[in-house]
Amino acid sequence: MLFIVSLIAILLFIGIYKAYQNTKRVTVNKIHLHDENHQHYKPHYKLNILQISDMHLENISVSAQELYNKLKNEKIDIIALTGDYLDRKWSIPKLIPYLEIFQKLNPTYGTYAVFGNHDYVLREKNFQKLKKTLADYACIPMQNENITLDIHGHPVNIIGIDDYSTNRSDFQTSYRGITKGYNLVLTHDPNAVLDMKQFHFDYLLSGHFHGGQILYPKAFHLVKMGKLPRLNMVKGLHHYDGKPFYISEGLGQTGVNIRVGSRPEITLHQLPLTQELATQGADVG
Repeated sequence: MLFIVSLIAILLFIGIYKAYQNTKRVTVNKIHLHDENHQHYKPHYKLNILQISDMHLENISVSAQELYNKLKNEKIDIIALTGDYLDRKWSIPKLIPYLEIFQKLNPTYGTYAVFGNHDYVLREKNFQKLKKTLADYACIPMQNENITLDIHGHPVNIIGIDDYSTNRSDFQTSYRGITKGYNLVLTHDPNAVLDMKQFHFDYLLSGHFHGGQILYPKAFHLVKMGKLPRLNMVKGLHHYDGKPFYISEGLGQTGVNIRVGSRPEITLHQLPLTQELATQGADVG
């Protein structure tokens, strides 16, 4: 009996150790999006976006320097941060080395950030400190707002939609003033796409699910997190109502610092900008 108990304890220890080691095995995913609606148009420019999501600085095993080493040779036009940086005020200083790395990567058109449900756990004064910290390091925080960039003659609308899971999404306000161009949406909870039938986007970046973080063998625990997990949409590239969106597995972990059947993720997206997209109108509902 003692032998069996000892064996179970050893196997459990090995399992937990391997699950912890998984949090250090970062996957760099490269997504080359094709414009299925305008395949006969040759892209005039390919927009390169680095997406970092769900850092969860209380449980992260990837240092800022490791992040830089993996990305220093990449061409980056835009950095998109899709929420859940932390949920404790004392973690805010831990964000600074990563923000310094994002500056060092020197994205041509800047760094943009939206917030997730964990960020809103902070008290208001601490949330404002988080927001100011982002801004102090050349990152533009976005809460239901948009910015239009001119990229090689193409208007690109960066649309930051606030967190859907905490009922902060305001689609009408987020799209206000947009008339034409490529619509790139940043939001934390991908379930937002369920309510965006009347709001056109060419591509949407999100996170929130951590790819399940612990899969056994499926992320059954995500069922309570909305319709998309029930449709088996928990990570990677998907389409809803014919529009493409991406769910990052995130860089950090929540709850406990382990992963089973998932990996921390850095994502590099390459998006085609065509002359057609530079002149078409946006359907904003």
